Amino acid sequence: MTVDLSSTAVVIPALNEAESIPFVLKDMPAVGAVYVVDNGSTDDTAAVSQRHGATVLSEPNRGYGRACLKGIQAAHAEGFAVIVILDGDHSFRPSQMARLVGPILCDQADMVLGDRTRTAEPGALTLPQRFGNAVATRMIHAISGHRYRDMGPFRAIRTSSLVSLDMKDPNFGWNVEMQLKALRAGLRVLEVDVDCRNRVAGASKISGNLRSAARCGVLMMAATLRYAR
Repeated sequence: MTVDLSSTAVVIPALNEAESIPFVLKDMPAVGAVYVVDNGSTDDTAAVSQRHGATVLSEPNRGYGRACLKGIQAAHAEGFAVIVILDGDHSFRPSQMARLVGPILCDQADMVLGDRTRTAEPGALTLPQRFGNAVATRMIHAISGHRYRDMGPFRAIRTSSLVSLDMKDPNFGWNVEMQLKALRAGLRVLEVDVDCRNRVAGASKISGNLRSAARCGVLMMAATLRYAR
């Protein structure tokens, strides 16, 4: 099925992704807009992204949630109906975006999450990532009764629904906040399989080392408890 992505804006929070962002942008399907949010990079992420046709926004205050929010505000202001959030490391295939956006445009869902748990290449999801994923999804299930399979960053959501969630988390509790608030708001949530590859270059901001992974895990668990109230 062909999906018209002209009403879709893609938000890519990016911190020092100059090596990988060209691959992401080259593989991008025809969408309404691509916003790369430079989150205080010390490399050429902004310049490289601009050369490859993206609209570059600056969010110098570091934090995954802050960067996402900057792009969402721009997409909302431009009137795009659907927002896709995508990492800048080329671990996901932009060509699979229609899998996420299609159910929203067909009014079968309000938020569609890319599920990596059954499709990830060996090594693409590290042990700390899998552990954090399992803890967060089980905590959400205990709180809400809904069992998510993944907390992955490749996701699509109706813009009006996302704005109504009033997202606040500045960092890696962002996905937890969105998924909990979506359930509380009664949004129709769907998970679909997406491929997940090893990143093209550089180290993951989350799982690149044990300290980063542990910090992210703590932030996710704290966010789960915070947004469960």
